[in-house]
Order: sequence, then structure tokens, then C-alpha cells
Amino acid sequence: MNMRLVLVLLAMAGAARGEVLDAQPSGFTVRETVTISTDAAHVWSALGHIGAWWDPAHSYSGDPSRHSITLQPGGEWREALPGGGVLHMAVINAQPDKLLRLEGALGPLQDFGVIGHLTLTLRQNGAGTQVTQTYDAGGHAPGGLDKLAAPVDGVLTEQLARLKRYTETGSPR
Repeated sequence: MNMRLVLVLLAMAGAARGEVLDAQPSGFTVRETVTISTDAAHVWSALGHIGAWWDPAHSYSGDPSRHSITLQPGGEWREALPGGGVLHMAVINAQPDKLLRLEGALGPLQDFGVIGHLTLTLRQNGAGTQVTQTYDAGGHAPGGLDKLAAPVDGVLTEQLARLKRYTETGSPR
């Protein structure tokens, strides 16, 4: 794990919790949880503005304005690139204010024979919303997917912390 990722994770301790639930050569499951101090409708709306909170360091273009997502079945999380683009994931289940499930291989996992499901579950918890994010990936990658579980968990923990900050303050930083 690189030093930048370690420092980011230490700086966010308490903002979002992540864990590797399972890691096998053929796949892994990671889960991150955070409580956001606003209602589920506001969190759902923020999910639809992915370019506003997703860390551009974990994108192909480095430009958050190039990201878009359509929160409906058949919708897509896309990143525009000059003359082309990237389909990060497809929306396969959208239940406003409750559940968003996407299918695809995140980032460098697209280089391998890997497919994954990213599920965000929103549960009203008093005045706040508990968001549980699970990424379940399986397939083939040279050397095994188990070695990628912890770094993927770290990146997704960071993204969930950015979503929390963006939803609560208007800025992901």
C-alpha cells in the first residue's frame, strides 16, 4: 500500500469505516459504513452528483466535471474523455432514498476478467442516514484478486468519506 493511501486512511479515521469481509484469489467483498447527518433524500441527491464528490485522483481524466451518473435502472456512471470515454458502472437497481446498485469493474479492475457489484444502502437513522457501501468483485486477475481487496477497500472508504463531507458541507474536502 502506498504512503499517500495510508495517510489518507489515517486522516479519515472515524469519518468512514471500511473492512475486507472476504478475500479469495477469485474475488473479494469489502464494506464501508458511514453516518451522514442529513436525510436519505439529500444523500440520494448527492449520489447523483458523483463528479462533485468522487476523488478525481481516482479517475482517468482527473477532472470531476467529466463524471456523470443517471440514477435509474439502465443508467450509467460515465466519464467523458477527449474523443471517447469510460463506462465505469451500469445502474442495475435504483430505489430512491433506499438503495443504489451498480455493476462493473472499478478503475484498474477493468484491465482484468473481473465484474463487481457496488451496492449503497441508505437507512434513515434519526436525523441522519446510515450509508453502507458494499463492493463484491469476482473473476480473474493475475496473482489473485485477494491482494487487491485492501487497496480497493481503502479507495472506497475514502470515496464514502468524501460523499459524507460533500453532503454535509457542500465540499468533499
